[in-house]
Amino acid sequence: MSIFDDFSRFLETRLEEFLKNNPHLELQALLEQLREQEEEALKLIVEKEGQKKHLEAEILSLAEDIQAWHKRVAKAKSAGRLDLAQRAQEREATLLRQGNQLWGQMEAAKQQLANGKTLLTQIRKRKEELQAKARQAQATQAKTNDDTRGWNETINYNTYNKATDPLEAEFKKWELDDELDQLKRNM
Repeated sequence: MSIFDDFSRFLETRLEEFLKNNPHLELQALLEQLREQEEEALKLIVEKEGQKKHLEAEILSLAEDIQAWHKRVAKAKSAGRLDLAQRAQEREATLLRQGNQLWGQMEAAKQQLANGKTLLTQIRKRKEELQAKARQAQATQAKTNDDTRGWNETINYNTYNKATDPLEAEFKKWELDDELDQLKRNM
């Protein structure tokens, strides 16, 4: 064990103790993380919408080219130019394959866009939940600070409060991260 490992472990322990004693700060950190994830989801949505529009434009342009080559095939056949007709058919087939590839890419972009919107909705819902918890924690803390206790009053430190429980917050954060990872994998 090096001194850096010991020092790092010491700092982590102190940070955990600090957050345990100040659950509102942990909620603020989680809210900041959700804000960043919301930003990333919005960027993903904008990117996928742009990609989808670009692919749609490419597909329309390609469809016009396919129509033009289809007319050329018919024109070459009616003129008896089977050599040109065959090459035009090959070009038309190549363009059709490209169109199919672009269509597949567009469908994938649409799916990723839908997944991004679902992810954004989930992030915003989770953010609202955490904001409500933060308001509740602030209200609880304000009430506790307003109460003056005498030296002879006993305080029960073992009462369970879901809103301020650091383990609850840690599990919620872990579960949210797990859900986000799953959604990212599905995209």
